[in-house]
Amino acid sequence: MTGPASRPLDRLAVFLLLVFCISWSLQQVAAKLAMPEFPALIQAAVRSAVATVLVGLWCWLREPDVFRADGTLWPGLVTGLLFSLEFLFLFLGLQWTSASHTVLFLYTSPFFVAIGISLFVPAERLRSIQWLGLALSFAGVALVLRLSGAMSAQVLLGDVFVLIAAALWGATTVVVRTTSLRQVPAAKAMLYQLAFSAVFLSIAAWIKGEQWPDGVSWLPVASLVYQSVWVGSVTFVGWTWMISRYRAAEIAAFSFLTPVLGVAAGWLIMGDATGPNFLFAVALVAMGIVLVNKPPRRR
Repeated sequence: MTGPASRPLDRLAVFLLLVFCISWSLQQVAAKLAMPEFPALIQAAVRSAVATVLVGLWCWLREPDVFRADGTLWPGLVTGLLFSLEFLFLFLGLQWTSASHTVLFLYTSPFFVAIGISLFVPAERLRSIQWLGLALSFAGVALVLRLSGAMSAQVLLGDVFVLIAAALWGATTVVVRTTSLRQVPAAKAMLYQLAFSAVFLSIAAWIKGEQWPDGVSWLPVASLVYQSVWVGSVTFVGWTWMISRYRAAEIAAFSFLTPVLGVAAGWLIMGDATGPNFLFAVALVAMGIVLVNKPPRRR
């Protein structure tokens, strides 16, 4: 059995990417706003648990065949572990670094995808212009790490943790793209990740000693609803659907908007510092994403 052939981005894909970029650019700000009342790993666990219930209910009503055995258990568990570790590192890192730094480092994920796909899918090997894009983006990453080290060791550690999360996100995408998960409905591929991470992150929160808050206010609750229902359920399923049908190195064609919008949101909402050097680094990363996803010339 073979899955649908990868195809270039069409109008639907472009529209969805724009919606996802705007949604994800606010994700780290939302998590940061909720942290005074909801500890990091509890937030991550709640988001995965709520999203698991919502996506599972949708599948039960609309796609009951999703729950049949189809030989995807092992790659599904692998993506579940990768997804869990991604959010473990992401939310731990977010405690120590700013929302602006977090969104910039997290969205280096397309570069890890490009490298992984070039290794496992020979037809999608990187071209010279894409290697240039990788070089520019990682130069931007190196610059921000240098700036973070000048701030404090804690901020630097937070940035490194988020960069690890980006690599894990990229690895998850590569597994979905190159295994039998590509042939199943997007909701099923996402359910493996959400269900596994709900259990994993709950155990991690318990081991870390995090406590459920005694009282909560409307803003952290609204943040959790946004993260769980919209980001964790709708946009993640949409992303998984896209990477199973479109060329993996091209679906991030507009993802350069996410770090740019995320930095702007961090500055406007959280008051994150954004000096000239940091903005220059953001520009390098954004330009790198554009070049990595630049389509080849037609002959």
